[in-house]
Amino acid sequence: MNLTSPPDASRPVRRALFAHLTPPQLIALVYMAAIALGTALLHLPGVTTARADLSFIDLLFTATSAICITGLVVADTPEVFTRLGQWILLLLAQLGGLGILTFGTLFAFLMGRRVNFRERLHLVQQLNALDVGGVMPLVRIIFLYTLTAEAVGTVLLALRFVPQFGWGEGLYQAFFHAVSAYNNVGFVVLPGGMTPYAQDPLVSLTVAGLIILGGLGFIVQLNLVRHLIEGRRHRMLVYSKLTLLTTSILLALGTVLILALEWSNAQTLGALDSSGRVLAAFFQSVTPRSGGFATVDISSLTSASLFLMIALMFIGANSGSTGGGIKTSTLAILVGSAWNMVRGRGELIAFRRRILPDNVVRAGTVTTLYALLVFTAFFALLATNPKLGFTQLLFETVSAAATVGLSMNTTPLINDPGLLILTLLMYLGRIGPVTFAVAFSLQRQRSTGIEYPAERDILVG
Repeated sequence: MNLTSPPDASRPVRRALFAHLTPPQLIALVYMAAIALGTALLHLPGVTTARADLSFIDLLFTATSAICITGLVVADTPEVFTRLGQWILLLLAQLGGLGILTFGTLFAFLMGRRVNFRERLHLVQQLNALDVGGVMPLVRIIFLYTLTAEAVGTVLLALRFVPQFGWGEGLYQAFFHAVSAYNNVGFVVLPGGMTPYAQDPLVSLTVAGLIILGGLGFIVQLNLVRHLIEGRRHRMLVYSKLTLLTTSILLALGTVLILALEWSNAQTLGALDSSGRVLAAFFQSVTPRSGGFATVDISSLTSASLFLMIALMFIGANSGSTGGGIKTSTLAILVGSAWNMVRGRGELIAFRRRILPDNVVRAGTVTTLYALLVFTAFFALLATNPKLGFTQLLFETVSAAATVGLSMNTTPLINDPGLLILTLLMYLGRIGPVTFAVAFSLQRQRSTGIEYPAERDILVG
């Protein structure tokens, strides 16, 4: 029923292996396998340069950073990886950004194989799709939309890089950074990094735009595009309105605060002209959403700016996107619920729609698990790297957990136990701590048939 290709003797074996896997388990295991494959690819001859001195843990960390679209690196990427190695990192980032299961389903489609209902459930879990029936058309649209966005980004960046580097190198730099930005991975292979382009509107706004698009999530992007084209015939989802509003507020607030905090800092915005300061402040407000790029020296920011960026990284991007963090919709639900309680209202209402209590509970669960994950990993990093600063390690921890990739130039200084902690953190940050907890829960949820009396005498707050 669900196969159109000739029978294959190995298919019953594959079915036996994967028949009992839940969507969270499959997602967790597929990303583990991809990290292992990526590590193996980075060990191939010709991938690293002659002057590179990378251990197995360094390459495992780098492969995880690419697959989990984080962008943290133990050394300068163009110095330790050859052009082949850079292409491998970009391929891993593209796989991680679009989602390995999304790619697998697309290839199955291209080979003429139909996707059954259970496989659609896996995709719904990964893409945060709203219904099972619309998943397959969504996958095709996502793939084409991604290629289009990256192609447009490549063309725009090529306008600057081709005159600077020549056709071959210029097109490569444009394509690499367009893919890196849209997938929110943050790998940079430009000579001198992004800082020379702090006052360049073409480069900064193109990269920032790609980061925002990738961080919005495919559902929101497609819903917005269809609404703009079809008008009232295709309504905007409450989820889309909520995330767009929250994203806009965070971007505006981050820009204003960074501008105010860094205006006179000669090591960051103070070295730029007035328009350059505004542009750089906006870029630094965008990149903690999970971008990982920086046009100023992050380690030179004031303590207040660093705290602000840590908060923005913890919040992250939107659900179903290439970004990490607790997600903007989670923040909106938590803030709305708190405001409701202050006003004495029982139900959470957003855009004239009632938010279900299950969503409020899930928002609280996601935030709690993320906070526990960050605190635990931060404590472990402090214990294993006592010579590094408190702020440095906190920044690094949140950056890894939220799959952002920003660093205060700390990653190369972290020892092997610390890199393993960050590796696990990037993996959990990409698949989500809730997904991991559900995937490897020792006890399946089941009804006991017993209803216990409620206890109301518990003090909270």
